[in-house]
Amino acid sequence: MNIFDIIGPVMIGPSSSHTAGAVRIGRVANKLMDGQTPASVEIILSGSFAQTYRGHGTDRALLAGIMGYHSYAEEIRDALDIATRRGIRYEFIKKDIPGAHPNTARIHYRLEDGSEGTVQGASIGGGNIRVDLVNGMKVDFSGDSNTLLVMHRDRPGVIASVTNLMRWEYAELNISNFHLSRTERGGDAIMTIEIDTLPPDTLVDDIRKLPNVTNALLIRRL
Repeated sequence: MNIFDIIGPVMIGPSSSHTAGAVRIGRVANKLMDGQTPASVEIILSGSFAQTYRGHGTDRALLAGIMGYHSYAEEIRDALDIATRRGIRYEFIKKDIPGAHPNTARIHYRLEDGSEGTVQGASIGGGNIRVDLVNGMKVDFSGDSNTLLVMHRDRPGVIASVTNLMRWEYAELNISNFHLSRTERGGDAIMTIEIDTLPPDTLVDDIRKLPNVTNALLIRRL
């Protein structure tokens, strides 16, 4: 535990759960978009997020994070207007997500080139989050560590090729957590690899070149 776990994050208020945590969920979507600006976003709000999102600024916080702002950015207050000026179409939908944490948001984004993706995360208190789903596949990470997401086809040897690359070419990196999810045997799959330190920029490019890897992204510690 560090001092920020006790006093909470540096943030634009009013609530660490409904504002700072919401920004961080949005920032995960921003990382998955790999620097691109979305053409549109649809945000499902569940539980208390659905009940209080306007009063607590959750709507502005999520959009701010989607656009890449941090929880302490003054632009959060004007995020709705900024999104409109950037040509981002957005919609907030109140809907119960069965079994979800009370402070849960599901973000579905579409880019100008027609590609799209989905992130579901929960704000669990003190500005901390848990990410549950990426593109329909179960994941489990907090953003507190540098996190690699490796999208791939579920084929024999893919996990070994990624971990062997990291072992032999990036031996200074230490994996602190690993999680695998797949839609079905032989279908789409995703590796979630949390790393203690920030890896070199070349790691993602090298992973993308491996057979049966469809994409790789690095979510730097949020």
